[in-house]
Amino acid sequence: MTIELPQTASQTVGPFFHFSLIESGQNNLLQIKTRGVRIWLHGVVYDADGQAIPDAMLEIWQADANGFFNHPADLDHAKADPHFQGFGRCATDANGAYSFQTIKPGARDGVPYINLRLFLRGLLIHVVTRIYFSDELGNENDPVLAALEPDRQNTLIASRLEIENSVTYRFDIHMQGDLETVFFDV
Repeated sequence: MTIELPQTASQTVGPFFHFSLIESGQNNLLQIKTRGVRIWLHGVVYDADGQAIPDAMLEIWQADANGFFNHPADLDHAKADPHFQGFGRCATDANGAYSFQTIKPGARDGVPYINLRLFLRGLLIHVVTRIYFSDELGNENDPVLAALEPDRQNTLIASRLEIENSVTYRFDIHMQGDLETVFFDV
């Protein structure tokens, strides 16, 4: 006798991030002894209608100031700054805003960038993109940026601002629409 069970329906990511995955301080990647130029990275996550998304979760993963990842997958991880973990997590607030305190990553092969993973309600899986910096002269030589249409490259560029004597970069994320951020299939 064969018993057929109904298949479990696919579920989108729910709005549980604030309760189970986000802890206070995860958006600060810095320690007192962390080497490098300290920066603020902030922005807003928008939906297709240009409305802010108040319950998204962002994760960043980046190299230290010399371009090394503090992770065994980097063959040179022993050279990485031991005072910089390179990973952070942040939830958007009621206005869809997020912020990270980190350092500007170094570049070993190419230009510096930050990897970003975004989780939000309505997605079956997370989306992945990169954040480049507007003040990097080598951006035009980066193979990932060069593979994009010129009018789409700017969706991956964080704008540098000087706010209260600190280096700040603004990177807004648009899930859909004319300003849609480029996401990668990884």
